[in-house]
Amino acid sequence: MQQLPDMNLLPALDALLRAGSVAGAAAEMRISPSAMSRTLGRLRRVVGDELLVPCGRGLALTPRARELQPRVEAALASALAALRPPPELELATLRREFRIRVNDSVAIIFGSALTGRVLREAPGVRLRMLPEGDEDPADLRDRIDLDVGQMGELPHDIRSESLGAYGYAAIARADGPYATERLTPERFAALPHITVTRRGRVRSVVDEKLAELGLERDVLATAPTYTAACFLALRSDALALVPREFAVEAARAMPLAVLDIPLDLPASPYRQAWHLRVDTDPAHRWLRGALAEIVAELGPPDAEPGPASQGGPPPRRVDGAKGPKVLIEP
Repeated sequence: MQQLPDMNLLPALDALLRAGSVAGAAAEMRISPSAMSRTLGRLRRVVGDELLVPCGRGLALTPRARELQPRVEAALASALAALRPPPELELATLRREFRIRVNDSVAIIFGSALTGRVLREAPGVRLRMLPEGDEDPADLRDRIDLDVGQMGELPHDIRSESLGAYGYAAIARADGPYATERLTPERFAALPHITVTRRGRVRSVVDEKLAELGLERDVLATAPTYTAACFLALRSDALALVPREFAVEAARAMPLAVLDIPLDLPASPYRQAWHLRVDTDPAHRWLRGALAEIVAELGPPDAEPGPASQGGPPPRRVDGAKGPKVLIEP
């Protein structure tokens, strides 16, 4: 690799080319004329040109010096810009694409609010919501910009922020035989279930809690997404177990009833994660903050969950309140 010249010479060369004299450049650089004369000697050796030559009582730029002058100005300006702090974020003029990995529940619960905020505050931003796959955190290093969901242990170069923990509910078709029931554990276990799993697993913490009560459920079908589970529930007398906030949104759009799950299910955290490369990036920080604010706007619960309902106001975020608060494959 070719050895780089002393980059400290660049400001001096810029001053000499603009001033056209050693004395003028020395005054601008706040050094003595003799020091600037020595610097000019070094520059002549590096560039391979005299740069400034005697002309009457003063000095004149050589053709090479005149050729270099605009390039030196641009190079110095570029170097100074690279060493300055980033400019203040201007959302109105921001042009950026963010790749966000989410499941369909997250996309529906928070996606509409996030896209609405982007349209209002940063219309030049584009969101690319990618489906969950193997959930490899290493994807944050290059393939995706933000990961939202449940996460295990993360590598040292991945940062994350808790968004809370959310409960599950059961949904059933609104004109079904038990759409208005307050389920007991026995009744809950006796009904056919639809569970969501990308890995094909049938058993989960729900089965463990039922087993503690001496009960066992029948999983009629598994679905790869929560949206698919809703459509399966619409065409059957089975319960589909989905995140509560998603259940409420689904009940607003489909003839579904939302029922409480009569089990003491454990909490599971819900996080957003990103790579260290974008940790201090102003635009990425705005995106993370916007999502966190959207989640926080759900607020604490106003009251304990009631019986089965169709639609109604969205449930609130649960932070230490009674009742289930989970985000697990049920």
